[in-house]
This record gives sequence, C-alpha cells and structure tokens, in this order.
Amino acid sequence: MQARTLYGYFRSSASYRVRIALNLKQLDYETVSIHLNRHGGQQFSADFLALNPAALVPVLFDQPAADAGAGLTQSLAIIEYLDDIYPQSPLLPANPQDRAWVRSIALAISCDIHPLNNLRVLQYLVKELKLDEDQKNAWYRHWCGLGLAALEKQLSTDARVGKYCFGDTPTLADCCLVPQIFNAQRFNCDLTGVPTLMRIVENCQLLDAFSAAMPARQPDAE
Repeated sequence: MQARTLYGYFRSSASYRVRIALNLKQLDYETVSIHLNRHGGQQFSADFLALNPAALVPVLFDQPAADAGAGLTQSLAIIEYLDDIYPQSPLLPANPQDRAWVRSIALAISCDIHPLNNLRVLQYLVKELKLDEDQKNAWYRHWCGLGLAALEKQLSTDARVGKYCFGDTPTLADCCLVPQIFNAQRFNCDLTGVPTLMRIVENCQLLDAFSAAMPARQPDAE
C-alpha cells in the first residue's frame, strides 16, 4: 500500500469532497475503486467491510494514521484530519466564528441534504418501497431543492462570501458544495433559483484542484 490511499467511487459525493481537499493541499494519493453498484455493491464485500463496517466510502489510509492499522472514515473527519496534519492551503479560517460558519455550510450539505439522497436511500425507495424512477427522482429533487434554497438565502446575504463560500480562498464548504451541485445536475434539479451557489461552483471549477477531482476524470469513471 502506498503512503496515502483513498478507497472511493468516482460518483460518490463524499469521495469527491476528499479528492478536492487532497488536490487543494497538493497531496499525492493512490486510488482504489469501490464500485457501489457492481456485483451487488463492492462496499459489501468482506474485504471492504473489514476496512469500514458501515459499508461506506471513502476510506483514507495515510501516514502516520496508516501505521495504526486503521483507515480514516467520514469525509468531513478526513478533510479536517488533512487540515490538521498538512497545514498548507488551510481549509478552515483561523477565526473561531468564521470556522464555525464554514463548518455550518459543510454540515448543511453533508448532514442535511446528502443523507436524504444518498445511494442507499434511493435504492431503498425503489427496492423496498417500490417507488418508480419518476417518484424516486421527485424525492431527490424535493429534498435537494429545499436544502440548496436555504443555502442560497444564507450565502447570498452574507458579507463573508466572496469568489468562494468564504472569501476568495476555497474552504471545506466549497469541498462539499461542488459535489452536491454535481449530483443535483445529474438528477436534473432546477438550479435557476440558486445563482450565488452556481457562481461559486463556476469559480471553483476554474481551479485545477476541483477540475481534476471531477467524477469524469477519475480512473474508474464510466
């Protein structure tokens, strides 16, 4: 195993967040693809469950954490770990109030929007509750739309917003926002009502760290 290895999936929002953070910090890493749909989902294999019993990506192995024999899980915890260990290009502001504000944006996405629309939730809606494709997509658009609309109100009126969610330097918030907008576009969500969010995403995508992390540019992209 290389000194830094990321187990993930090219379309996984959580994996996408960590790829962006690694790129912003200019940290090299090896990718191991865990296909979330193939063969019933490779995340349920015995080998992967030994890495993460929750059967979720991403998992990051990094020195010195890898020396302890355990991978790091949960994308926000991984990103904050990277920020602690590799302080170059910090992803959180120095001021405690600003740090909390940036975290609040990241958490609004990763805890309020994303879990309701995660792959395993969508699969449950179809397989167990017998929703058809249109009903499943309506679920996605409803909850994603509510969450993004709230973020738009928050960011469109706050003086701390600049080119990115906080000022003119990408932060943890941008690492979360860009993958969520990518997923919203995949499900054909109406994003005309979130111009502030879309402007931020467009600015992010001009940076190599974000464009290199895009799902279509990953080794396991289909």
